[in-house]
Amino acid sequence: MTRVNATTDYSYSSGLFNVNADPRTADWLLVSNPLHTLTICLSYVFVVKFLGPKFMENRKPFHLKNTLVSYNLFQVIFSAWIFYSIGMGGWFTGEYSLRCQPVDYSNKPSTIRMVHASWWYFFSKFTDFFDTIFFVLRKKFDHINTLHVIHHGIMPMSVWFGVKYCPGGHSTFFGLLNSFVHVVMYFYYFLTALGPQVQKYLWWKKYLTAFQMVQFVAIMVHAFQLFFTECNYPKVFALWIGSHAVLFFFLFRDFYRKTYKRREISRAKSSGSKATQNGTSNGYSNGVVKNASDYYVNGIASASELHNRLKHQ
Repeated sequence: MTRVNATTDYSYSSGLFNVNADPRTADWLLVSNPLHTLTICLSYVFVVKFLGPKFMENRKPFHLKNTLVSYNLFQVIFSAWIFYSIGMGGWFTGEYSLRCQPVDYSNKPSTIRMVHASWWYFFSKFTDFFDTIFFVLRKKFDHINTLHVIHHGIMPMSVWFGVKYCPGGHSTFFGLLNSFVHVVMYFYYFLTALGPQVQKYLWWKKYLTAFQMVQFVAIMVHAFQLFFTECNYPKVFALWIGSHAVLFFFLFRDFYRKTYKRREISRAKSSGSKATQNGTSNGYSNGVVKNASDYYVNGIASASELHNRLKHQ
């Protein structure tokens, strides 16, 4: 039996983990018992998929422009602060290594800063819920797709394990990268909420989705590398984070293909149809109408004369 860190035992012979809670976060809000977080996540799914649509069924959609502008701006600032806090907890200071970063269970200032940043990142997964709730209130039910609900619905529970057992170390790279992506994402939503005068310039939505997919590829590589190198970090958490990255990558890829690829194909078909119509119209005009114009008198054609002349051409 080899001691990995102050709270984790790992048996190399059996590949089993025995993980105990980090005492520093054990009594923090929503951390002590996983049922609290699980209940909130299940309630979220029930509200946005069943209760909310039923509530709005016979009601007019709410106009929440000012609310959306304020909410998305808050999310931009909040995500930027989390990104900065996780970075200053180790990634920006040179204390953390991309290749292998064990959890520091000491109480030095930078370590405690990372612990707090990990909890705030966990908490931010709940503020993300309002994004879907606003869709419900605005009756944008087509936006509440499988990807959206799964992504938001399982993230708090997923991050809870990290805050409970390993608030720091290798897997915080996920929080660092994801919070940066959320800065960009919510900034896009903020601009969208400003109205049509700004929306017409937002041509880069599909690139935002692609950016999110690149994020998950980076997280996969970063997490799964621990299975090919020696690192004093519990691999069960690397597997947990990496598996989520794989799941989200394929969900986002499926969304990208259905949303943007089909749209491009539809536009191509539409353009081809217009080109065919124009070609037929021009061909008819150039081949028949132009010649037939000689047989119009004051805008009225003599059908018999036109027929006889065309027949002898």
